[in-house]
Amino acid sequence: MTETTPRPVLRLHPAHRDDIGDLTTRRPVPGPGLDQVDPFLFLNHHGPQTYAPGNAGLPFGPHPHRGFETVTFILDGELAHNDSGGGESIIKAGGIQWMTAGSGLIHAELSPADFKRDGGPMEILQLWVNLPSRLKMTKPDYVGLQAADIPTFTTESGVTVEPVSGEWLGVKAPIQSLIDIHLAVVRLPAGARFEVPVAAGRTVFFYAIKGGVCVAGTPVPEWNLAALGDGDAVAITAQTDAVVLLGHAEPINEPVFSHGPFVMTTREEIIQAIEDYQSGKFGPPPRV
Repeated sequence: MTETTPRPVLRLHPAHRDDIGDLTTRRPVPGPGLDQVDPFLFLNHHGPQTYAPGNAGLPFGPHPHRGFETVTFILDGELAHNDSGGGESIIKAGGIQWMTAGSGLIHAELSPADFKRDGGPMEILQLWVNLPSRLKMTKPDYVGLQAADIPTFTTESGVTVEPVSGEWLGVKAPIQSLIDIHLAVVRLPAGARFEVPVAAGRTVFFYAIKGGVCVAGTPVPEWNLAALGDGDAVAITAQTDAVVLLGHAEPINEPVFSHGPFVMTTREEIIQAIEDYQSGKFGPPPRV
């Protein structure tokens, strides 16, 4: 068996609380000392929390995006999506939404009517992934996948892998992204070990959603993002039952100029995005 070089933990970046109304929100990136994990720009961890019956639901009404992609993981509860390009779905626990904003979309992410009526548990991750300048004006797209659409598998050590994009230990995920992003939710029982190859030079995105793990022997507590050094594998051992978000991609290595919901490479492109949105070029706002 070929010997691997596990990537070491260089730094830990605890998620900071930034609640949105009554929505519990933690954000590990961007944060102090960490602008991005190129090409991964932003992660919001909403919940876990339980909504009472007769709640107002999630607050993400119609808003625009340009220049990047959003990946939303519905860990618990359900989420309704509607966008100006015609994308529409209600995704339940275990599913994901992958939206390519590209040249411009207006979308809403809200709680379905039955969730607002009945309440229930809710936990959601939203990840923003950059696009290189050559793809920022690509045609918008949307894919919504339920848990049954994801080719989940379990390793000999009892680790459950939910491949969302790319390929994981020979299992092809349902999304093959524009820039070869590999993303998976990995669930580890206490004491289990999981190792996956990641080519040297690629950026690794590692966030501990729940429970404690060690990465190459270094403890990573829950609600922490671990910045990893170079190597050719990621080696995880679970200290408790744990859930992590694991991804990797080639860094884009381009300037990032962002303003609110727009992520471009220059100030001029941001101004153009605002003008295009205000003039209706992103299409009509979705009905909610």
